[in-house]
Amino acid sequence: MPITPLPAVTLTPVAYFPEKYFLENLAVRGDGSVLITAVLQKELWCVPGPQPHASVSPVLVHTFEHLVTGIVEVELDVFIVSLSDAYTTHESHLARVDLNGWTPGGPASPDIIFTFDERVCGLNGSCLLDPGVMLAADCFAGLIWRIDLAEGARSATARIWLAHDTMAMDPDSDVAPPPQPGVNGVRYGARTGYLWYTSTAQQVFMRVPVDPTTLDPAGAAEFVAAIDNADDFCLDDNAGFAYVTRHRANTIDRVPLTPRHGSEVRHIAGDPFDKVLVGPSSAAWGRGPSDHGRVAYVTTDGGTTAPPDGIVRKATLLRVELQPHTARSGRSVHAVQE
Repeated sequence: MPITPLPAVTLTPVAYFPEKYFLENLAVRGDGSVLITAVLQKELWCVPGPQPHASVSPVLVHTFEHLVTGIVEVELDVFIVSLSDAYTTHESHLARVDLNGWTPGGPASPDIIFTFDERVCGLNGSCLLDPGVMLAADCFAGLIWRIDLAEGARSATARIWLAHDTMAMDPDSDVAPPPQPGVNGVRYGARTGYLWYTSTAQQVFMRVPVDPTTLDPAGAAEFVAAIDNADDFCLDDNAGFAYVTRHRANTIDRVPLTPRHGSEVRHIAGDPFDKVLVGPSSAAWGRGPSDHGRVAYVTTDGGTTAPPDGIVRKATLLRVELQPHTARSGRSVHAVQE
């Protein structure tokens, strides 16, 4: 069977952040604005919409007391943010951020709805599994947590959803600290019925079948493809692909969702090196009526973690547009500069 042609890709910087900002995860709101967690700065930001195309100024929403990583919308304009300080206080929490009625520049008042016990080592990516049920990767403990939310997401309970060897971090990594995380990005595909995850240290892309009734694993974790430097991804289970950000390798790769097709993993952006795409960390589809599978937003750290040419650039929110391959377009990658 021939490989599906690669799309033509357009990268457009939407918003810039200062150098050495580590933009970690993002969530696209219903109005088209984009929420972004800055992990080292312990901040939550909003890039105003709707459907940002050109350079706009980000707005600070809130500064937390702990490192901020994952973010997921659990109800209309209600978000759960993961707070996890793996190096000092070793505390991990879930914070509820209600942005109903919020306007950019106004105050936000997050509430801590759950505090984890000492088993949590480093919360990372998160996703919604079903209304009232979310999953959060623990990249240093090497497992995934299940969080059951009470009505209105005002309280929660948590238990281990799955632990697997492929989720383990690499404590002996020769890469500059912190150590390479294990399980990193998590996404649920309702159409396929699988939970998909990347493991940075183990260099794999995996899937787990989900029981539609209990929402627990319905089988063993299954290898899908080998991919190094994988961070997070957005999932197009209609087309059968994941688009994976390779954080230290500075590319976005298309990965087939069908096992035993790992030889078909391909770079779609960043090869050859593109200074617009330095340190890509996470990806999420836009919320427009035709955005899924076509328009995504990608965060970068500008090389804060691993500057590819020794230069740390501004962290950036990128708009990534995928256009079907045509004889005229070929596989072109266009970078729109500031």
